[in-house]
Amino acid sequence: MKTTLAAALLAGALSLAPLPARSLALGQVDTFQGGTTLNWQINLLGLGGSAVPPGVVASGGPAGAGDAYLQLTSLGGSGNTPGGRLTALNAAHWAGNYGALGITAIEMDLQNLGSSDLAIRLLFENAAGGPPTAVAITDAILLPAGSGWTHAVFAIDASSLTALLGSVADVLASTTILRIFHGPSEAFPGPPLVSQLGVDNILAAVRSPGNAVPEPPTLALLAFALLALRRARRRRIAA
Repeated sequence: MKTTLAAALLAGALSLAPLPARSLALGQVDTFQGGTTLNWQINLLGLGGSAVPPGVVASGGPAGAGDAYLQLTSLGGSGNTPGGRLTALNAAHWAGNYGALGITAIEMDLQNLGSSDLAIRLLFENAAGGPPTAVAITDAILLPAGSGWTHAVFAIDASSLTALLGSVADVLASTTILRIFHGPSEAFPGPPLVSQLGVDNILAAVRSPGNAVPEPPTLALLAFALLALRRARRRRIAA
């Protein structure tokens, strides 16, 4: 499994175009308002013209009209069909020492624009231009088909990541590539599928209890509480 994982990750790393240097920093955010993909790419090695690279949509992000966002597309198929898997990677300003900078979460807004349910994860790699020595994966954020914009918080502290290769501490100290991908299980790569994903406001943050994404039961309780409060207010007004 480790050999297969290393080969898949190395192929993507070797196909990257040269990228301008920019240091990882706490609080940095990708908003895509400049109209570029900000170095988010796909593995173009051997894919020919059939893969769909990441693109920027000028309007329709979480803030509505005029809010640009990144769009990722996968074409489905079987096996290693070119562009068949939903994934994008960044080896520029999302590479660095997350532990030293105190970055313990990555937040972003996500929208499932396709007809397939998605399980979005982040993958951290320590490769340094060769075979990866450490790889770690986050828990999944589940996005039903046709979902609206969802604010996702990926915990990336040492206790929240799962090591697929090497150690979590190693990859957080020397991340060279960050990936966003669809992965129903704790494995890379994910399965091929036909899909589209909107991504916006990718933020390097500090995780706290206040910025965790509520679980579905919590959301249901909040909705029930708000409904009860509205009913109580109506009764007071009627009285």
